[in-house]
Amino acid sequence: MSSLLTPRQSETLLKNIRQWARELGFAQVGVADVDLAEHEGYLQKWLDAGYHGAMDYMARHGRKRARPQELVPGTCRVLSLRMEYLADGTEPLRVLDSPEKAYISRYALGRDYHKLVRKRLAQLARRIQDEAGGQYRAFVDSAPVLERAIAERAGLGWIAKNTLLINPRAGSWFFLGEIYTDLPLPVDEPQRSAHCGSCTACLDICPTGAFVGPFELDARKCISYLTIEHPGSIDPALRPLLGNRIFGCDDCQLVCPWNKFARSTAEDDFQPRHQLADAQLVELFLWDEATYLSRTEGSALRRIGFERWLRNLAVALGNAPGSVQVIQALRSRRDHPSELVREHVAWALGRHGEP
Repeated sequence: MSSLLTPRQSETLLKNIRQWARELGFAQVGVADVDLAEHEGYLQKWLDAGYHGAMDYMARHGRKRARPQELVPGTCRVLSLRMEYLADGTEPLRVLDSPEKAYISRYALGRDYHKLVRKRLAQLARRIQDEAGGQYRAFVDSAPVLERAIAERAGLGWIAKNTLLINPRAGSWFFLGEIYTDLPLPVDEPQRSAHCGSCTACLDICPTGAFVGPFELDARKCISYLTIEHPGSIDPALRPLLGNRIFGCDDCQLVCPWNKFARSTAEDDFQPRHQLADAQLVELFLWDEATYLSRTEGSALRRIGFERWLRNLAVALGNAPGSVQVIQALRSRRDHPSELVREHVAWALGRHGEP
């Protein structure tokens, strides 16, 4: 059993775990203890400021996010793993510079990462259990977990000024997943400090000015929040700033100097599907709900639902260059059953001089 492992056995097991993780497609694995006290205080300050907006789930079980041993009793270590997701040839900058095209955050172009990463984590956990016993719980954005804080303590990188985790050899284009365990594995050296230096490129590029300052994000102004998490009307003052971004935003990653070290994904499931890496706004806006459901099956895009899909596209069409096709597409949704859609369509038409 795990409690009977000698230090040498623990070191050998950890070496094997790293190898098994690589075989499962993970780029790196680190081991953290459960001391997240520093991050607990930061989380509470962020919540008290209301920066989480409508994400009420961030406030629920808040203490458990920073106390792994309360979320999963008996936990004394957390395995933090990362998996690259950026596909070759998606040309994010070219799409952003083409206002008639739809920009989708690069992580959402392929299959939903939750399913793939969770499956691989479960496979790894079973292999560890078969070898050493112990108890395990695997998470991928599926529980109150401070994943970036854990990754930082596990030595996978540092939490940067844009609040994302940066790895010095791989940038930030990767997913994180965790395995909570009662196995007392040797811990890795935590990342003690950020290595952003005087660079403020990520803060300066943010289209909506969502960064209150370094390491502090007001999610209520973040385009990822507005297009994915926010359920209602998008602030009219912010709509022009969204440009052609219809699901998420990657700007703060695109300008980060550390991403020159980013590595492309080797996972087929993360390759773009249905030409969504280079789609026209009008084409997507004219999908009916059945087409939307079909084309987003097994995708993170399904999360927002058809109504918000149209809301986001209407805003992007309002920001697009005026054309007969754009005006006709917007007019076709002018009397949509959803008040939310009608509101944003009317705004978009107004941007093109339509009463």
